[in-house]
Amino acid sequence: MEIEVLARQGKGVREIARMLGCSRNAVRRVLRGQAKGRYGPRPPRPKKLDPYVEYLHERIEQAKPARLVATVLLREFRERGYEGGYSQLKALVAAMSPAPEPEPVIRFETEPGKPCQIDFVIFRRRPSKLGAFTAYLGYSRYGYAEFADNERVETLIACLEKAFSFFSGAPRICAAVSCGPWRR
Repeated sequence: MEIEVLARQGKGVREIARMLGCSRNAVRRVLRGQAKGRYGPRPPRPKKLDPYVEYLHERIEQAKPARLVATVLLREFRERGYEGGYSQLKALVAAMSPAPEPEPVIRFETEPGKPCQIDFVIFRRRPSKLGAFTAYLGYSRYGYAEFADNERVETLIACLEKAFSFFSGAPRICAAVSCGPWRR
């Protein structure tokens, strides 16, 4: 479009090419009308799976709401004369299969001031252990964290006192939570 506008303004091929940073041949192709339709989506090539697409639609409809496994379908297709590969079939089955229903989100609602979750989180074990005490209020998810170099009872009590001071009060229930595979 820019090439055609500049050409209408009386600019030469060299000047247009210099201004737009393209070759003079590209400018000439556009001005001759040869550039239109030169690029674009390629026509689809026939695939070995094309004759079986209708059968695949039928099988997926029959199996609803269950999802079909591509390895089972590959056996069925081979019996019908399919000579293609597994990966093409797997990609087509994934594209045609219905999306799984998302799990309903069940929110865990708590009353204000009732529960508090606490834990020690380990960031690094060597050369020196680095960890933190964490406390979260259940209702507001308001959090408190403090670095600690050990998990002794004295440290836990001191951290709880600081957390309760930070929260301006103590919750009715305090529950310890395991945070993952590093707790061995």
